[in-house]
Amino acid sequence: MNKLVLIKILTLPAIVALVFFSSCKRADDEIHGKEEEEVFESMFIEGLTINNYPRVDGSTSTLPLNTIIFCELLGIDYQWVRVRLPSEPWDQWGVEPALYNNDNNSQIFWKKIKSSQTHQSFINLIDNKTDLILSARRMSPDEREYAKMKGITLIETPIALDAFIFMINRNNPVTSLTIEQIQNIYTGKITNWNYVGGMDAQINPYARNPNSGSQELMESLVMRDFDLLEFPLVEIGTMGGVFDRITADVNAICYSVHYYREFILRDRQTKVIDIGGIPPGEGKSYPLAAEVYAVICDDLDKSSIAYKVYEFLQIEEGKQMIAKSGYLPYSEDNE
Repeated sequence: MNKLVLIKILTLPAIVALVFFSSCKRADDEIHGKEEEEVFESMFIEGLTINNYPRVDGSTSTLPLNTIIFCELLGIDYQWVRVRLPSEPWDQWGVEPALYNNDNNSQIFWKKIKSSQTHQSFINLIDNKTDLILSARRMSPDEREYAKMKGITLIETPIALDAFIFMINRNNPVTSLTIEQIQNIYTGKITNWNYVGGMDAQINPYARNPNSGSQELMESLVMRDFDLLEFPLVEIGTMGGVFDRITADVNAICYSVHYYREFILRDRQTKVIDIGGIPPGEGKSYPLAAEVYAVICDDLDKSSIAYKVYEFLQIEEGKQMIAKSGYLPYSEDNE
């Protein structure tokens, strides 16, 4: 199978991904004056082909994982490439499958692999617009209520571990905060950096928009029974926007997930602080470990290809594929 050359920009719906795709004809195509379509079949799941691959949606941060699973299951080459999203301030990185731009296989990929962001992907699953989602969090209360109203029950199964992180400006001397200190910052009890070992300067806490994966993690892992500041926090509508704001504001603090920063944004302009002296990337020993979920409807046909993919992600071969994305595969033992 010939390699491809990067030449064209394509977009995924819902502002999630731009990737550079390549196209070139094979040598035999040049001889015969036509492109031959390659049929991709899985060596891991019996009966799985590119044509019947399930519709898989998910969070912004799980798009590379989604794409790598697709490629690994079907034996398709792929690579990480630098991408530019109009909605984000900096270049990001995405996974490019080695498929022809204009052939049927490429069109199938764009139909099957979606990244509608966390909240919308849950809504799409409940509304039967997708078969399986890869989510950076569990359902939010309003998503659960919507599912109940529609008579749908979801099964949320952890398949990988991420870390919920807090970032500050790289010129801020603070290196670690406790969860209690963060709670106090976001409830207005601590308003100056000198209370937590920093300079004498006002703390500017920023928040993500409601129902974003990051905001739900903030509320479930950190704030719990605490209410955020009553005065209007500045809400940041995109994951990349968080890093842009922190870079520009020396007194800022905000949050995201470790995988997005390290693998997608590859940011070195902000500083990640330890939580209670423990850095992210330490598995479940990190105080704010965050599970990544494969989510299906409980009435999904167990003989369906979608269910077989869901099951595969929980066995050893599936975990090996997850590890290739950079995530730590979930295990009851990785505590």
